[in-house]
Amino acid sequence: MIVQSISIDSQAKRFQYNEFTLFCEIIISQSKLVAAGEWNVNTLCKKPELGISASVVETYRLFSKFQFDCGDYKTARFMLANLISLYAVAPLPKETVEEIDETLDDERNTKSKESSTPQNLGNPLVYYVTSITQEILHILWGNLACEILVQNWEDATIALHAVRTSIEHLAYTNQITALEALKQRTWLLHWSLFVFWNNSGSKGLESMVELFSAEKYLQAVTTNAPHLLRYLTAAVLLCKRRVAKSTSKDGRSSGEEARKLMKNLIRVMQNCEYTDPIVEFVDCLCVKFDFEGAQEKLAECEKVLSTDFFLCKQTALFMEEARVFVFENYCRIHNKLDLGVLGAKLAMDQEAAERWIVDLIRNALLDAKIDSESGCVVMGADSLSVYEQVMEKTRDLNLRSAALVQGLSHVNRQVKRVRAKMARAAMGEEE
Repeated sequence: MIVQSISIDSQAKRFQYNEFTLFCEIIISQSKLVAAGEWNVNTLCKKPELGISASVVETYRLFSKFQFDCGDYKTARFMLANLISLYAVAPLPKETVEEIDETLDDERNTKSKESSTPQNLGNPLVYYVTSITQEILHILWGNLACEILVQNWEDATIALHAVRTSIEHLAYTNQITALEALKQRTWLLHWSLFVFWNNSGSKGLESMVELFSAEKYLQAVTTNAPHLLRYLTAAVLLCKRRVAKSTSKDGRSSGEEARKLMKNLIRVMQNCEYTDPIVEFVDCLCVKFDFEGAQEKLAECEKVLSTDFFLCKQTALFMEEARVFVFENYCRIHNKLDLGVLGAKLAMDQEAAERWIVDLIRNALLDAKIDSESGCVVMGADSLSVYEQVMEKTRDLNLRSAALVQGLSHVNRQVKRVRAKMARAAMGEEE
Protein backbone atom coordinates (compact mmCIF):
# COMPACT_ATOMS: atom_id res chain seq x y z
CA MET A 1 0.00 0.00 0.00
CA ILE A 2 2.86 2.34 0.94
CA VAL A 3 4.72 1.39 -2.27
CA GLN A 4 1.59 2.12 -4.33
CA SER A 5 1.17 5.52 -2.62
CA ILE A 6 4.79 6.42 -3.35
CA SER A 7 4.31 5.34 -6.97
CA ILE A 8 1.20 7.54 -7.34
CA ASP A 9 3.04 10.53 -5.81
CA SER A 10 6.01 10.09 -8.12
CA GLN A 11 3.71 9.86 -11.15
CA ALA A 12 1.90 13.04 -10.07
CA LYS A 13 5.20 14.86 -9.64
CA ARG A 14 6.43 13.59 -13.03
CA PHE A 15 3.18 14.77 -14.66
CA GLN A 16 3.49 18.19 -12.98
CA TYR A 17 7.11 18.40 -14.11
CA ASN A 18 6.07 17.67 -17.70
CA GLU A 19 3.40 20.36 -17.52
CA PHE A 20 5.93 22.84 -16.14
CA THR A 21 8.44 21.98 -18.90
CA LEU A 22 5.73 22.44 -21.51
CA PHE A 23 4.82 25.81 -20.00
CA CYS A 24 8.46 26.92 -20.21
CA GLU A 25 8.48 25.92 -23.91
CA ILE A 26 5.27 27.86 -24.52
CA ILE A 27 6.93 31.00 -23.15
CA ILE A 28 9.36 30.86 -26.09
CA SER A 29 6.44 31.39 -28.49
CA GLN A 30 4.93 34.04 -26.26
CA SER A 31 4.76 36.78 -28.93
CA LYS A 32 2.34 34.80 -31.13
CA LEU A 33 0.04 34.05 -28.19
CA VAL A 34 0.11 37.70 -27.13
CA ALA A 35 -0.82 38.80 -30.64
CA ALA A 36 -3.71 36.33 -30.71
CA GLY A 37 -4.94 37.59 -27.32
CA GLU A 38 -4.33 34.18 -25.75
CA TRP A 39 -1.40 35.01 -23.47
CA ASN A 40 -3.21 35.07 -20.14
CA VAL A 41 -3.85 32.58 -17.37
CA ASN A 42 -7.54 32.01 -18.06
CA THR A 43 -7.11 31.32 -21.79
CA LEU A 44 -4.10 29.03 -21.36
CA CYS A 45 -5.89 26.97 -18.71
CA LYS A 46 -8.91 26.51 -21.00
CA LYS A 47 -6.79 24.91 -23.75
CA PRO A 48 -6.50 21.18 -22.93
CA GLU A 49 -3.91 20.61 -25.67
CA LEU A 50 -1.48 22.85 -23.78
CA GLY A 51 -1.91 21.07 -20.46
CA ILE A 52 -1.53 24.27 -18.46
CA SER A 53 -3.27 24.76 -15.12
CA ALA A 54 -3.21 27.31 -12.32
CA SER A 55 -0.96 25.00 -10.30
CA VAL A 56 1.63 25.07 -13.10
CA VAL A 57 1.65 28.89 -13.05
CA GLU A 58 2.05 28.77 -9.28
CA THR A 59 4.97 26.32 -9.69
CA TYR A 60 6.56 28.76 -12.13
CA ARG A 61 6.21 31.53 -9.51
CA LEU A 62 7.77 29.34 -6.82
CA PHE A 63 10.62 28.45 -9.18
CA SER A 64 11.28 32.16 -9.80
CA LYS A 65 11.44 32.66 -6.01
CA PHE A 66 13.86 29.71 -5.81
CA GLN A 67 16.09 31.43 -8.39
CA PHE A 68 15.91 34.63 -6.32
CA ASP A 69 16.85 32.77 -3.12
CA CYS A 70 19.80 31.22 -4.96
CA GLY A 71 21.05 34.66 -5.96
CA ASP A 72 20.28 34.41 -9.68
CA TYR A 73 18.45 37.72 -9.78
CA LYS A 74 18.55 38.18 -13.56
CA THR A 75 16.80 34.86 -14.17
CA ALA A 76 14.29 35.59 -11.41
CA ARG A 77 13.60 39.01 -12.97
CA PHE A 78 13.05 37.43 -16.40
CA MET A 79 10.65 34.83 -14.97
CA LEU A 80 8.71 37.41 -12.97
CA ALA A 81 8.36 39.59 -16.08
CA ASN A 82 6.81 36.61 -17.90
CA LEU A 83 4.55 35.98 -14.94
CA ILE A 84 3.35 39.61 -14.83
CA SER A 85 2.65 39.55 -18.57
CA LEU A 86 0.20 36.66 -18.00
CA TYR A 87 -2.04 39.07 -16.09
CA ALA A 88 -1.54 42.05 -18.43
CA VAL A 89 -2.87 43.36 -21.73
CA ALA A 90 -0.27 45.68 -23.26
CA PRO A 91 -0.16 47.42 -26.66
CA LEU A 92 1.75 45.47 -29.28
CA PRO A 93 5.05 46.85 -30.63
CA LYS A 94 4.97 47.66 -34.36
CA GLU A 95 7.75 45.19 -35.12
CA THR A 96 5.81 42.36 -33.46
CA VAL A 97 2.67 43.19 -35.41
CA GLU A 98 4.57 43.17 -38.71
CA GLU A 99 6.14 39.77 -37.96
CA ILE A 100 2.77 38.32 -37.01
CA ASP A 101 1.12 39.70 -40.15
CA GLU A 102 3.52 37.62 -42.24
CA THR A 103 2.78 34.36 -40.42
CA LEU A 104 -0.85 34.53 -39.30
CA ASP A 105 -3.91 34.29 -41.55
CA ASP A 106 -6.43 37.11 -41.99
CA GLU A 107 -8.86 35.81 -39.40
CA ARG A 108 -6.26 35.64 -36.65
CA ASN A 109 -4.89 38.98 -37.67
CA THR A 110 -8.33 40.55 -37.17
CA LYS A 111 -8.63 38.91 -33.77
CA SER A 112 -5.22 40.28 -32.82
CA LYS A 113 -6.26 43.81 -33.72
CA GLU A 114 -9.50 43.49 -31.79
CA SER A 115 -7.73 42.20 -28.71
CA SER A 116 -5.27 45.09 -28.73
CA THR A 117 -7.80 47.91 -28.83
CA PRO A 118 -7.16 50.70 -26.29
CA GLN A 119 -10.25 49.97 -24.19
CA ASN A 120 -8.93 46.45 -23.40
CA LEU A 121 -5.52 47.60 -22.20
CA GLY A 122 -4.48 47.21 -18.58
CA ASN A 123 -3.13 49.83 -16.18
CA PRO A 124 -0.02 51.38 -17.81
CA LEU A 125 1.38 52.29 -14.36
CA VAL A 126 1.41 48.61 -13.34
CA TYR A 127 2.86 46.96 -16.47
CA TYR A 128 -0.63 46.98 -18.07
CA VAL A 129 -1.99 44.51 -15.50
CA THR A 130 -5.76 44.24 -15.95
CA SER A 131 -6.71 43.32 -12.38
CA ILE A 132 -4.62 44.17 -9.29
CA THR A 133 -4.84 41.64 -6.46
CA GLN A 134 -2.73 40.80 -3.42
CA GLU A 135 -1.07 37.98 -5.38
CA ILE A 136 -0.07 40.48 -8.07
CA LEU A 137 1.31 42.78 -5.38
CA HIS A 138 3.55 39.98 -4.09
CA ILE A 139 4.89 39.41 -7.61
CA LEU A 140 5.51 43.14 -8.05
CA TRP A 141 7.43 43.25 -4.78
CA GLY A 142 9.65 40.43 -6.06
CA ASN A 143 10.17 42.27 -9.34
CA LEU A 144 11.19 45.44 -7.48
CA ALA A 145 13.68 43.49 -5.37
CA CYS A 146 15.22 41.95 -8.49
CA GLU A 147 15.58 45.31 -10.24
CA ILE A 148 17.33 46.75 -7.18
CA LEU A 149 19.67 43.79 -6.78
CA VAL A 150 20.75 43.87 -10.44
CA GLN A 151 21.20 47.67 -10.00
CA ASN A 152 18.96 48.56 -12.93
CA TRP A 153 17.84 51.87 -11.47
CA GLU A 154 15.66 53.15 -14.32
CA ASP A 155 13.59 49.95 -14.36
CA ALA A 156 13.64 49.91 -10.56
CA THR A 157 11.99 53.35 -10.58
CA ILE A 158 9.21 51.98 -12.81
CA ALA A 159 8.84 48.93 -10.54
CA LEU A 160 8.64 51.21 -7.50
CA HIS A 161 5.80 53.23 -9.03
CA ALA A 162 4.01 49.98 -9.94
CA VAL A 163 4.14 48.78 -6.32
CA ARG A 164 2.98 52.17 -5.06
CA THR A 165 0.03 52.24 -7.49
CA SER A 166 -0.94 48.68 -6.51
CA ILE A 167 -0.87 49.44 -2.78
CA GLU A 168 -3.09 52.48 -3.23
CA HIS A 169 -5.50 50.53 -5.46
CA LEU A 170 -5.81 47.68 -2.96
CA ALA A 171 -6.35 50.14 -0.11
CA TYR A 172 -8.94 52.12 -2.09
CA THR A 173 -10.90 48.98 -3.03
CA ASN A 174 -10.71 47.65 0.57
CA GLN A 175 -8.82 44.53 -0.47
CA ILE A 176 -6.35 45.22 2.35
CA THR A 177 -7.00 46.79 5.75
CA ALA A 178 -5.82 50.28 6.70
CA LEU A 179 -3.22 48.77 9.03
CA GLU A 180 -1.89 46.50 6.27
CA ALA A 181 -1.77 49.46 3.86
CA LEU A 182 0.24 51.44 6.42
CA LYS A 183 2.67 48.55 6.76
CA GLN A 184 3.02 48.22 2.98
CA ARG A 185 3.67 51.96 2.61
CA THR A 186 6.31 51.79 5.34
CA TRP A 187 8.10 48.96 3.54
CA LEU A 188 7.89 50.87 0.27
CA LEU A 189 9.54 53.93 1.86
CA HIS A 190 12.45 51.79 3.04
CA TRP A 191 12.92 50.03 -0.32
CA SER A 192 12.69 53.34 -2.14
CA LEU A 193 15.91 54.50 -0.50
CA PHE A 194 17.88 52.07 -2.68
CA VAL A 195 16.24 53.43 -5.83
CA PHE A 196 16.31 57.16 -5.12
CA TRP A 197 19.79 57.46 -3.61
CA ASN A 198 21.37 55.41 -6.40
CA ASN A 199 19.50 57.41 -9.03
CA SER A 200 19.94 60.83 -7.43
CA GLY A 201 21.31 62.47 -10.58
CA SER A 202 18.17 62.15 -12.70
CA LYS A 203 15.65 63.80 -10.36
CA GLY A 204 15.68 60.83 -8.02
CA LEU A 205 15.84 63.05 -4.92
CA GLU A 206 12.99 65.22 -6.17
CA SER A 207 10.90 62.07 -6.60
CA MET A 208 11.87 60.95 -3.11
CA VAL A 209 10.76 64.26 -1.58
CA GLU A 210 7.48 64.00 -3.50
CA LEU A 211 6.85 60.45 -2.23
CA PHE A 212 7.80 61.17 1.40
CA SER A 213 5.71 64.37 1.40
CA ALA A 214 2.53 62.65 0.20
CA GLU A 215 -0.05 62.67 3.00
CA LYS A 216 -0.42 58.90 3.45
CA TYR A 217 3.33 58.25 3.25
CA LEU A 218 4.02 61.15 5.60
CA GLN A 219 1.74 59.39 8.05
CA ALA A 220 3.85 56.24 7.67
CA VAL A 221 7.02 58.24 8.40
CA THR A 222 5.68 59.92 11.53
CA THR A 223 3.95 56.77 12.83
CA ASN A 224 6.12 53.79 11.87
CA ALA A 225 9.48 55.09 10.64
CA PRO A 226 10.57 58.44 12.13
CA HIS A 227 14.22 57.47 11.46
CA LEU A 228 13.54 58.08 7.76
CA LEU A 229 13.42 61.79 8.57
CA ARG A 230 17.22 61.81 8.21
CA TYR A 231 16.98 60.86 4.52
CA LEU A 232 14.11 63.25 3.81
CA THR A 233 16.11 66.11 5.39
CA ALA A 234 19.23 65.24 3.40
CA ALA A 235 17.23 64.96 0.17
CA VAL A 236 15.62 68.38 0.67
CA LEU A 237 18.98 70.05 1.36
CA LEU A 238 20.57 68.40 -1.69
CA CYS A 239 17.82 69.17 -4.20
CA LYS A 240 16.32 72.49 -3.06
CA ARG A 241 18.73 74.65 -5.10
CA ARG A 242 18.19 72.42 -8.12
CA VAL A 243 14.43 72.74 -7.75
CA ALA A 244 14.67 76.51 -7.32
CA LYS A 245 16.80 76.90 -10.44
CA SER A 246 14.56 74.64 -12.55
CA THR A 247 11.50 76.73 -11.68
CA SER A 248 13.16 80.09 -12.39
CA LYS A 249 12.46 81.94 -15.63
CA ASP A 250 15.63 83.99 -16.08
CA GLY A 251 18.23 81.41 -15.06
CA ARG A 252 18.65 82.85 -11.57
CA SER A 253 17.59 80.89 -8.56
CA SER A 254 14.00 81.51 -7.48
CA GLY A 255 13.65 80.83 -3.77
CA GLU A 256 9.86 80.32 -3.64
CA GLU A 257 9.90 76.56 -4.30
CA ALA A 258 12.95 76.06 -2.08
CA ARG A 259 11.27 77.89 0.80
CA LYS A 260 8.16 75.77 0.31
CA LEU A 261 10.27 72.59 0.57
CA MET A 262 11.87 73.83 3.79
CA LYS A 263 8.52 74.82 5.31
CA ASN A 264 7.11 71.37 4.61
CA LEU A 265 10.23 69.74 6.06
CA ILE A 266 10.05 71.79 9.26
CA ARG A 267 6.39 70.85 9.68
CA VAL A 268 7.34 67.17 9.40
CA MET A 269 10.19 67.63 11.89
CA GLN A 270 7.77 69.08 14.42
CA ASN A 271 5.55 65.99 14.13
CA CYS A 272 8.42 63.45 14.44
CA GLU A 273 10.03 62.43 17.70
CA TYR A 274 13.41 61.78 16.13
CA THR A 275 16.67 63.65 16.12
CA ASP A 276 20.19 63.24 14.74
CA PRO A 277 22.91 65.74 13.65
CA ILE A 278 21.39 66.24 10.17
CA VAL A 279 17.93 67.01 11.55
CA GLU A 280 19.37 69.16 14.35
CA PHE A 281 21.41 71.15 11.82
CA VAL A 282 18.23 72.24 10.02
CA ASP A 283 16.49 72.85 13.34
CA CYS A 284 19.29 75.16 14.50
CA LEU A 285 19.17 77.20 11.29
CA CYS A 286 15.47 77.39 10.45
CA VAL A 287 13.81 77.21 13.87
CA LYS A 288 16.29 78.43 16.49
CA PHE A 289 18.46 80.61 14.21
CA ASP A 290 21.46 79.40 16.19
CA PHE A 291 24.41 79.71 13.79
CA GLU A 292 27.01 78.57 16.34
CA GLY A 293 24.97 75.47 17.11
CA ALA A 294 24.49 74.83 13.38
CA GLN A 295 28.25 75.02 12.86
CA GLU A 296 28.81 72.38 15.55
CA LYS A 297 26.10 70.12 14.10
CA LEU A 298 27.57 70.49 10.61
CA ALA A 299 30.85 69.02 11.85
CA GLU A 300 28.91 66.09 13.33
CA CYS A 301 26.97 65.69 10.05
CA GLU A 302 30.17 64.89 8.17
CA LYS A 303 30.86 61.94 10.49
CA VAL A 304 27.29 60.67 10.23
CA LEU A 305 27.26 60.96 6.42
CA SER A 306 30.52 59.09 5.95
CA THR A 307 29.17 56.06 7.86
CA ASP A 308 25.65 55.99 6.36
CA PHE A 309 25.08 53.36 3.66
CA PHE A 310 22.91 55.60 1.48
CA LEU A 311 24.48 59.00 2.15
CA CYS A 312 28.20 58.20 2.16
CA LYS A 313 28.59 58.99 -1.56
CA GLN A 314 26.88 62.37 -1.08
CA THR A 315 29.09 63.64 1.78
CA ALA A 316 31.03 66.26 -0.22
CA LEU A 317 27.91 67.52 -2.01
CA PHE A 318 25.94 67.67 1.24
CA MET A 319 28.65 69.72 2.98
CA GLU A 320 28.70 72.15 0.04
CA GLU A 321 24.91 72.53 0.05
CA ALA A 322 24.90 72.90 3.83
CA ARG A 323 27.41 75.77 3.61
CA VAL A 324 25.21 77.47 1.00
CA PHE A 325 22.23 76.96 3.30
CA VAL A 326 24.06 78.56 6.24
CA PHE A 327 25.07 81.44 4.01
CA GLU A 328 21.51 81.96 2.71
CA ASN A 329 20.09 82.11 6.23
CA TYR A 330 22.87 84.41 7.41
CA CYS A 331 22.20 86.76 4.50
CA ARG A 332 18.51 87.04 5.40
CA ILE A 333 19.32 89.00 8.53
CA HIS A 334 22.33 90.98 7.22
CA ASN A 335 22.77 93.43 4.34
CA LYS A 336 26.55 93.64 4.67
CA LEU A 337 28.78 90.73 5.72
CA ASP A 338 32.38 90.71 6.89
CA LEU A 339 34.36 88.06 4.98
CA GLY A 340 36.39 87.13 8.06
CA VAL A 341 33.29 86.51 10.18
CA LEU A 342 31.58 84.72 7.31
CA GLY A 343 34.60 82.47 6.78
CA ALA A 344 34.48 81.49 10.45
CA LYS A 345 30.77 80.64 10.15
CA LEU A 346 31.51 78.44 7.13
CA ALA A 347 34.66 76.89 8.65
CA MET A 348 36.82 78.52 5.93
CA ASP A 349 39.54 81.18 5.89
CA GLN A 350 38.85 84.63 4.42
CA GLU A 351 40.46 83.96 1.02
CA ALA A 352 38.67 80.63 0.60
CA ALA A 353 35.39 82.24 1.63
CA GLU A 354 35.91 85.04 -0.92
CA ARG A 355 36.61 82.52 -3.74
CA TRP A 356 33.59 80.48 -2.70
CA ILE A 357 31.28 83.52 -2.78
CA VAL A 358 32.71 84.60 -6.15
CA ASP A 359 31.77 81.19 -7.55
CA LEU A 360 28.24 81.58 -6.21
CA ILE A 361 27.89 84.99 -7.85
CA ARG A 362 29.38 83.72 -11.13
CA ASN A 363 26.93 80.80 -11.25
CA ALA A 364 23.98 83.18 -10.74
CA LEU A 365 23.15 81.65 -7.36
CA LEU A 366 23.69 84.83 -5.37
CA ASP A 367 22.70 88.45 -5.92
CA ALA A 368 25.63 90.21 -4.25
CA LYS A 369 28.96 91.95 -4.86
CA ILE A 370 32.26 91.89 -3.01
CA ASP A 371 33.89 95.05 -1.67
CA SER A 372 37.54 93.98 -1.59
CA GLU A 373 38.76 97.20 0.07
CA SER A 374 36.59 96.81 3.14
CA GLY A 375 36.57 92.99 2.96
CA CYS A 376 32.78 92.81 2.92
CA VAL A 377 30.00 91.24 0.90
CA VAL A 378 27.19 93.65 -0.01
CA MET A 379 23.87 91.91 -0.58
CA GLY A 380 21.64 92.99 -3.47
CA ALA A 381 18.04 94.03 -3.02
CA ASP A 382 15.61 91.14 -3.39
CA SER A 383 13.28 92.84 -5.84
CA LEU A 384 10.33 91.08 -7.42
CA SER A 385 9.57 91.28 -11.12
CA VAL A 386 6.31 92.89 -12.32
CA TYR A 387 4.89 89.44 -13.03
CA GLU A 388 5.73 88.21 -9.50
CA GLN A 389 4.28 91.37 -7.95
CA VAL A 390 0.98 90.89 -9.83
CA MET A 391 0.83 87.22 -8.83
CA GLU A 392 1.58 88.07 -5.21
CA LYS A 393 -1.13 90.75 -5.01
CA THR A 394 -3.78 88.66 -6.78
CA ARG A 395 -2.93 85.35 -5.08
CA ASP A 396 -5.96 85.37 -2.77
CA LEU A 397 -8.22 87.49 -4.96
CA ASN A 398 -10.95 84.84 -5.24
CA LEU A 399 -11.00 84.22 -1.49
CA ARG A 400 -11.07 87.92 -0.70
CA SER A 401 -13.86 88.52 -3.23
CA ALA A 402 -15.90 85.67 -1.75
CA ALA A 403 -15.33 87.03 1.77
CA LEU A 404 -16.40 90.49 0.61
CA VAL A 405 -19.61 89.13 -0.98
CA GLN A 406 -20.35 87.13 2.15
CA GLY A 407 -19.80 90.24 4.31
CA LEU A 408 -22.11 92.34 2.14
CA SER A 409 -24.79 89.65 2.27
CA HIS A 410 -24.53 89.58 6.04
CA VAL A 411 -24.85 93.39 6.22
CA ASN A 412 -27.91 93.30 3.92
CA ARG A 413 -29.57 90.70 6.12
CA GLN A 414 -28.87 92.80 9.22
CA VAL A 415 -30.35 95.91 7.52
CA LYS A 416 -33.49 93.99 6.52
CA ARG A 417 -33.94 92.74 10.09
CA VAL A 418 -33.56 96.23 11.52
CA ARG A 419 -36.06 97.64 9.02
CA ALA A 420 -38.54 94.85 9.80
CA LYS A 421 -38.25 95.58 13.53
CA MET A 422 -38.76 99.28 12.92
CA ALA A 423 -41.83 98.58 10.74
CA ARG A 424 -43.33 96.28 13.41
CA ALA A 425 -42.66 98.90 16.09
CA ALA A 426 -44.33 101.61 13.99
CA MET A 427 -47.40 99.42 13.42
CA GLY A 428 -47.64 98.77 17.16
CA GLU A 429 -47.57 102.44 17.98
CA GLU A 430 -50.35 103.17 15.42
CA GLU A 431 -52.58 100.54 16.99
